[in-house]
Amino acid sequence: MSEPWRSLAVVVGTLVGMLLIVMFNVFLERRIVGRWQDRYGPNRVGPWGLLQLIADVVKLFTKDDWVPNFADRPVFVIAPTVVMIAGMLSFAVIPLAPRIGIVDLNVGLLFFFAMSSLAVYSVVLGGWASNSKYALLGGLRAAAQMLSYEVFLALSLAGVVAMAGSFNLRDIVLAQEKQGWYIVPQILGFLVFFIAGIAETHRLPFDLPECDSELIAGFHSEYSSMKFGMFFVGEYVGVTLISAMIATLFFGGWLGPWLPPIVWFLLKTYFFVVVFFLLRATLPRPRFDQLMAYGWKAMLPLALLNLVVTGGLVLATGL
Repeated sequence: MSEPWRSLAVVVGTLVGMLLIVMFNVFLERRIVGRWQDRYGPNRVGPWGLLQLIADVVKLFTKDDWVPNFADRPVFVIAPTVVMIAGMLSFAVIPLAPRIGIVDLNVGLLFFFAMSSLAVYSVVLGGWASNSKYALLGGLRAAAQMLSYEVFLALSLAGVVAMAGSFNLRDIVLAQEKQGWYIVPQILGFLVFFIAGIAETHRLPFDLPECDSELIAGFHSEYSSMKFGMFFVGEYVGVTLISAMIATLFFGGWLGPWLPPIVWFLLKTYFFVVVFFLLRATLPRPRFDQLMAYGWKAMLPLALLNLVVTGGLVLATGL
């Protein structure tokens, strides 16, 4: 296969694969949380409940696509597309295997940060354009939470960049082939990145922007049909993206014996996807002020400590 056709196949395969992965993640989360909480997950529609996914998609397509009369229509329509597009674009720089990936950027990690920053616009615009007090409060919460934890997300990876000497994700994986997986020397960075990733994707226990008991559904309270579906897809894309970044940055990406590289990458990624799902079934959510205080009083010092210690070790050892 010629290079242009190969590149096109990788792009189409990644996009289609992401949509299929989102559908599978929804099914997987329902089954895992059901088992964890000693109840049934989806098990009626089709074998093992697999066709429940198709039923949900049909329901989303056939529901009335309603835009409130009091909403700012153009912004209301654009908002859900932003989070979905930003999440999809982020996968362009992730190396799935030695020769599988959409683009190999020297600033791949910075591109990931740029795309994750764009997702903030989606929730803010969605909350503001809905012209609803519940949606607006959810949007403001999301903006404060995501902007704050982006700081810790970026600082937590400074140690990885210092050790690998590159912002290129493929180079970071190859550096771990020589130096070993970064989960050992960068354990503090990993913990900060993982916790910040939960807050960035506003998953439980940090789902305060859409806290049902206080804000109905938060920033997407007024959304229905496929516009709500885009927010839904964006959230699961975010979970998969953070899990893939953890596998790439701290667990050697595709590196591993015996199995094909792409299989190792998927196994590592899905281990953390399952951890995300189990957190939903086990931990209560904190108050919003506790979440923000935890970030600035605990996460920031840990991220800076990791950066200082890593910098000292790199200078001392000449890595």
